[in-house]
Amino acid sequence: MSRTYKATGINLKTQVLGESDKIVTILTREFGLIRAVAPGARKHNSSLGGRSGMFVVNELLIAKGRSLDKITQAQTLKTYPGLAKDLGKLAASQYLAEIVLCEALSEQPQEELYDLFNEHLHRLEAVSSANPSGVLAHLAHGVFHLLALAGLTPQVQICCLSGRPLKPDFSDPNWQVGFSIPAGGTVSLEARERLRREGEREMREMRRDQYPIPNAQTVVVHRQDIPVISSRLGAMELALLQHLSQPEIMQIDGARDHHWLSVEQILRQYAQYQLGRPIRSATLIDSYFAANHDATV
Repeated sequence: MSRTYKATGINLKTQVLGESDKIVTILTREFGLIRAVAPGARKHNSSLGGRSGMFVVNELLIAKGRSLDKITQAQTLKTYPGLAKDLGKLAASQYLAEIVLCEALSEQPQEELYDLFNEHLHRLEAVSSANPSGVLAHLAHGVFHLLALAGLTPQVQICCLSGRPLKPDFSDPNWQVGFSIPAGGTVSLEARERLRREGEREMREMRRDQYPIPNAQTVVVHRQDIPVISSRLGAMELALLQHLSQPEIMQIDGARDHHWLSVEQILRQYAQYQLGRPIRSATLIDSYFAANHDATV
């Protein structure tokens, strides 16, 4: 069996090894997630220096090792220089990379994930730096598509309790719908209230029946749990969430930065719940957009 193999991959994470090396975590089309040493990558004249940077796509020749494989050759196919020039875009890219790291498998082809991640990096890079809400919109779009690829899409088209379609009511400024992370998506507040009232009525009936009939058959009633509402959405937030499943971002009149911030927060909490770990890069998003908001006030 050959001790070397070829792969095409994009760098997702790097860490220091020794005095001059790096360990690079790479998402490859052919073999999924791999970790390999880039020898001498931290030397100023190393051919692997730039090629081991974040979000660089390389054609690689890799030698198998006992604990870690080693990159012996790298030919750069694509870079995303526009991401490093804008803090918001860079933070959003790292955010998406964290989700990819959670979803990617090792020793299995990951062509769909590889293509989807590169597609959303390309879209982020193309966003105008003068349009911060565009970064948020593309970040939310990318998160939704990555969750969909993993089979973790939140339900945003129907009520998780009643199964009935939900349609944003823009004519009512106070219209709201709930979003329940444990329930897996949107919840009609009216359906939840009906369930709560039914539960209270059942409890009252049980209290009245304090003296059971001798030899009577016991009937156990399993009542549907009332889902916890993680957040409440207005008509615009729901409309934006419902359009995220589309291949391209839909432009909705009246959408503002705070609407996209709400959508990103909902998807962040949902993704962290489903993946079982925090998204550390999200703090960079919070800092960036807080600073951007202060600068424009």
